[in-house]
Amino acid sequence: MTTSAELGLPALTVAPGGVATTTLTVRNDLDIVEAYTLEVVGDCAAWTTVEPARVSLFPGTSETVTVRLAPPRSPAARAGDFPLGIRVLPAERPELVTVPEATVTVTPFHELQAALAPRRRRGWLRGRYRTSVRNLGNTPGAVALTPGQDGEDLRFRVTPERLGLQPGESGELRLQARARKLIWFGKPTSWPFEVTVGPAEPAAGKGPDGAGTGGRGTDGRAANGQGADGNATSGRDAAGNGPAGAVAPPDYPTVTQKPLLDGEFIQLPILPKWLLALLAALIALLLAWFALVRPAVRSSAKQAAEKAVAQQSASPAPAPSAGGPDGGAPTAPSAGNPSAGSPGGQAKPGGGQPAPGSRGGPGLAVPGTGLQSSATIDVQTANAANAVGTYQVPHGKVFDITDIVAANFQGDQGLLTITAGNQTITTIALETFRNQDYHWVTPIQVPEDQTVTANVTCESPGTPASGKQASTCHELLNLSGTLSDIRQGN
Repeated sequence: MTTSAELGLPALTVAPGGVATTTLTVRNDLDIVEAYTLEVVGDCAAWTTVEPARVSLFPGTSETVTVRLAPPRSPAARAGDFPLGIRVLPAERPELVTVPEATVTVTPFHELQAALAPRRRRGWLRGRYRTSVRNLGNTPGAVALTPGQDGEDLRFRVTPERLGLQPGESGELRLQARARKLIWFGKPTSWPFEVTVGPAEPAAGKGPDGAGTGGRGTDGRAANGQGADGNATSGRDAAGNGPAGAVAPPDYPTVTQKPLLDGEFIQLPILPKWLLALLAALIALLLAWFALVRPAVRSSAKQAAEKAVAQQSASPAPAPSAGGPDGGAPTAPSAGNPSAGSPGGQAKPGGGQPAPGSRGGPGLAVPGTGLQSSATIDVQTANAANAVGTYQVPHGKVFDITDIVAANFQGDQGLLTITAGNQTITTIALETFRNQDYHWVTPIQVPEDQTVTANVTCESPGTPASGKQASTCHELLNLSGTLSDIRQGN
């Protein structure tokens, strides 16, 4: 005595998203009342149900239940042939378990999901895009991008050329849109285009005319078991009544669905419109300057110069003073300048000596006594030491300095401070110069007994023209100016 179970159909075909049913007949050949648990086993268990899932049978009786197959339309329901088993487990005699089997064929379907990111790009010449593709079908497939545009303004490049995807797998293809020529001036131009995501053309299997047949025969029927319309025949004949010499499918059969994506490339001009307006305004300003402003400025400057020359020519020369410096009698002519006392002669500035008994404040130079004079201050300083060189103005004299030349011929490093009396003229770093000169239109006046000082702080002796580093810092200061007598008070 045993338990017997039999499926109604030994083979079933079901499409993802559809429903197929068959029957299961269970017979109790035991001499006891038995309860049976019905459980689906195998690859189809996830989407197959038995109704009811438990039956109780008297001895010698049987019962037929419904087996319902409903594979989802998703990559989880892979296309192909799968075994279906129903385990019939007796409750009282579990050792008499039986598993009737059948073959379930899941038909293939093709579905792609694609997106273009970003949809719009801006650039001078090219724009780059990313196309993400996901295979939502239940068979592997090779996909490719076919960009197109109305006209011939853009050129496209796709990397990689084809992409193989397993069911449920995602991938990315890169697309570059490039304009054929630059736009130098004007407004941005919009170039819309479309991208078709579809099956990749096979590398081989071209027809007699050179076009790819995609693995189809001369009658247009797919060699992998697909009909001329791209639908799978599952190895059956045109009526679907059994095998008709089915051929094994390739690794990546082509997909039939073709999503269409919209993209746009906005080409920008090299020189925008606002820049052209700015250049035009600048050119107009330059033309206005050369045509109107510049001649007016030159004319005004010329008139001012001519007026200054005319005023200088019309002003009378100052008359010589008739009295001495203290308002007394005129000074006697100098023995060294006899022309000063000749009839009708005129004393030259600085040609005579001050009259006896003349009064003047201390430190005031006597006009006409100034003589060009120069002096040199030589300062040598040991390394990391400080030294001072001075020049003292003679007693009874005043020194009007007009030129100072400082020489750092060795290229020493340190600090040089020049003072005249109580006045600091300048402080300068030695490494910033080799020869430095100063000139004044209004002289720096140094009174009698005052000194001109060169204070040198040596940080590092330099290297003179001989090429051997010196052991000490050495600076020279040359003073030039006018040395004049000072009026002495009573």
